[in-house]
Amino acid sequence: MNMPIKSIHARQLVDCKCRPMVEVDVITEDGSLGRACAPTGTTVGKFESFVLRDNDPSEYHGLSVHKAVDNVNSVIAPALIGKNVFDQESLDQRMLDLDGTPDKHVLGGNAIYSVSVAALRAAAAADKKELYNYLAGGPITQVPVPSFNVINGGRYATLTQPFNEFIIMPYKAASIYEAVEMSVLTFQKLEEVIYQYSHKKPDVAGSYGYAAPSENPETLLDLMSEAIDVCGYTGKFAFALDCASSEMYDKKTNTYLLKGKRVSSDELIGYAKGLTEKYNFVFIEDLLDEEDWDGFQKAHREITRTNLLGDDFIVTNMERLKKAHSLNAIDGFILKPNQVGTITEALRTFAYAKENGLIATPSGRSGGVIGDVVMDLAVGLGIPFIKNGAPRSGERIDKLNFLMRACDMSPGCRLADVSPLVKF
Repeated sequence: MNMPIKSIHARQLVDCKCRPMVEVDVITEDGSLGRACAPTGTTVGKFESFVLRDNDPSEYHGLSVHKAVDNVNSVIAPALIGKNVFDQESLDQRMLDLDGTPDKHVLGGNAIYSVSVAALRAAAAADKKELYNYLAGGPITQVPVPSFNVINGGRYATLTQPFNEFIIMPYKAASIYEAVEMSVLTFQKLEEVIYQYSHKKPDVAGSYGYAAPSENPETLLDLMSEAIDVCGYTGKFAFALDCASSEMYDKKTNTYLLKGKRVSSDELIGYAKGLTEKYNFVFIEDLLDEEDWDGFQKAHREITRTNLLGDDFIVTNMERLKKAHSLNAIDGFILKPNQVGTITEALRTFAYAKENGLIATPSGRSGGVIGDVVMDLAVGLGIPFIKNGAPRSGERIDKLNFLMRACDMSPGCRLADVSPLVKF
């Protein structure tokens, strides 16, 4: 198939946290439109593709993205107009060549990524298919099990909870509709449970879950368990953790923060192992610092009752995933295509994971967008479970509605079965 690109245009908009982001329209000769934005994360791995911002303190405290927008309009667009929109690899490679740097810091990973996704969407539109069907090469048969970040760690006025996300997964739900209802009701009940524990209404945290009321991870897991039990869902949920340990790692002392104290890599691994023996976890993400290769290898040897995934550790980069796999350091990775910067690179990393029996778990970013392509990837690639964020803000609710809509529009579609991946 051949369909030339007619125009490419970028603009500055804002993400769900009102930080400037790049949005791009790609329009083909037949008038098909692909539109895409570049989300950003709150915790950003040091090996991610570079987010180009203007650093002009007079606008959005330096976060504006006019340079990236101009790079799309004045550099990328002239190079891609007239090219075949169906040749995704060629389009992405042309942008990589134009940039010429490993982390895309010349044109900006946010500029390149937005064009890459917009081109993919334009191709699906030109082929008159839903993007997930375009990616799947036909009808879909399943949608992934969502998981929900219900309590957020971080640094608060009275305490620091070092683990970033405390997650529930309705892994025994019978359908996507039941999975969503169970999770929403449990999240709502959790507010009451936390109030009874702390005697004050929990604050809304940066990722829209409840602010952690304790430094002790077990206290939070017990509160989550109580909410699940009160709702009548005992045994239908399992847990997951995003430790984001690079955020709490001290390079000088080579230690991590845990319950108000500095601990070694070995101590953190031992503690996490104990958690997995006390609670049922589907996965633990970024248990250690993004450069702690030895620690990840040891953790993978010792922690056998859950899946260990890399986010900042892998950043959707195939070479890092290959190295981690060769060292037997992880069970899989968090698939965030904007980390690596193009759809082609993200799909290559996914293909490597699939070929080698590794888990790929799509996730949105904290600075998320409506209509995030990660949902099309999750459904179109037949992925078993995803990270969905807290069931509170619009761009996160959009992801839940996406799953239910896709299932309803696809005859015979069902909720994925994650039981083959569960280790407890």
